[in-house]
Amino acid sequence: MSQLEQATLGAGCFWGAEAAIRALEGVIDTRVGYASAPDEAQLKIEVVQVDFDPATLSYSGLIEHFWALHDPTSVDRQGADAGVKYRSAIFFQSAQQHTLASHAKQQLEASGRYSRPVVTHLLALGTFELADEEQQRYLEKHGKTSCAL
Repeated sequence: MSQLEQATLGAGCFWGAEAAIRALEGVIDTRVGYASAPDEAQLKIEVVQVDFDPATLSYSGLIEHFWALHDPTSVDRQGADAGVKYRSAIFFQSAQQHTLASHAKQQLEASGRYSRPVVTHLLALGTFELADEEQQRYLEKHGKTSCAL
């Protein structure tokens, strides 16, 4: 196994996103919590923080799965969940992640897959606060495999 990398992704409600991401080959561990950018510490977005093996799953590959988890054209809303904490966001942790996420977003916009603009925020990761234990692997604990995102 190569050295693990970490990604922090906001796709609306973190329960379903975590369950879907955990199922990907190359994902070693996940945890849910709240992330904010350095200049917006008061704004906390629901996220899944992912430890993955880049020899099996690249960061770009993970971002491709991220797009499929939610509607990246929906402003501060995913399904019935509305508010800024449900915003679509990629919290980058390095210049390379920022470059790859920016490129992936540009490719998605250029693809014509959506008729509306992609509104996913690309933000430097400032803080990550782990959600309480009840929120971790929530669907798994409750015998569910998915929820509406």
